[in-house]
Amino acid sequence: MSSDTSLTSFVPSVETQRPYRNALGNFATGVTVITTKTADGQIGMTANSFASVSLDPALVLWSIAKSSLRYAHFAPATHFAIHVLRADQKDLAQAFAQRGDAFDLVDYAINAEGVAVLNDCLSRFECATHAVHEAGDHDIMVGHVLRAAEGSGSPLLFAQRSYGTVQPEV
Repeated sequence: MSSDTSLTSFVPSVETQRPYRNALGNFATGVTVITTKTADGQIGMTANSFASVSLDPALVLWSIAKSSLRYAHFAPATHFAIHVLRADQKDLAQAFAQRGDAFDLVDYAINAEGVAVLNDCLSRFECATHAVHEAGDHDIMVGHVLRAAEGSGSPLLFAQRSYGTVQPEV
């Protein structure tokens, strides 16, 4: 067993926030657009914090920063939709990251709960809010999946502050 390591260890803190973010960024994630309705209309945002929680019941989660300009719209939401993006949808991810009203760039419909659902994505999960858990500077939004849809293609990934993709093995 070798004691030599190429890793640099540090304690996560305000002073080491960039190295901590870089370490987290080494974990490749999928890219999603989350949508919900507000009193003023539809809103969306790009997030990479999506994960499956349970198959029975069907539960998923995502996290939103309390400092996000869109937090006030998503935190009280009773319903939301999670859209997993394809490799060719980087521009859509960037648009929803910059502005919450980027619906002019995509074909969408309004579901039974009044939430905008994108008609063109890799997967879609239409959810009722199941629970919201406070977690440091974020809230974890747990959704009970009411309806799911699956498309085809390769997923859009995000790692090391860059977008990319992977071709599944055949």
